[in-house]
Amino acid sequence: MPAAGRKPNEGTPVRHRVPPVHQWTEVEDVPFGDGPSLPPKRGSWSKATRRWWAAVSTMPHCCLWTPADWQFAFDTALVAARFHGGDVRAAYELRAREKVLGTTLDARRDLRIRYVESVAEEERAGVTAIADYRRALEE
Repeated sequence: MPAAGRKPNEGTPVRHRVPPVHQWTEVEDVPFGDGPSLPPKRGSWSKATRRWWAAVSTMPHCCLWTPADWQFAFDTALVAARFHGGDVRAAYELRAREKVLGTTLDARRDLRIRYVESVAEEERAGVTAIADYRRALEE
C-alpha cells in the first residue's frame, strides 16, 4: 500500500527536473458508510476495540480499499484486541499496521492521501444547453 520514493516535500523548491512518480490521491472528506462490521471471533470484542473499529472503518479513504485491504484491517483488529486486552507487546505491531492503514494525518501524508472538501451538487460544473443560453441572452 505505501508508495515508493521519498516523502513529499511541500514548500521548498524542487531540485530535480523529473516529474513526480506518484501524485496525491484526493478523497472527499465525508465518512465512509459502507464498511463491514467486525467479523465474529471467540469471545467478544472489547469496547475499546469496537470503538477503534468504528473509527477505522469510517475513514473517508476506506472507499479506496479492496477486499485485501479490508482483510488486512480485520487482521489489524485482532492485534488491536490483543493490545486493548493488556498485551503491550502488540503495541509496536499495532502502530506499524495503523500507519499502513492511514489512521493519522502523518500516515496519510506518507501514503499521499489528501482529504478535500466535498462539493455540493449545485456547485459542480455542468453542461448548459446552448438553446437555454441563447434564450437567456434574448430576454
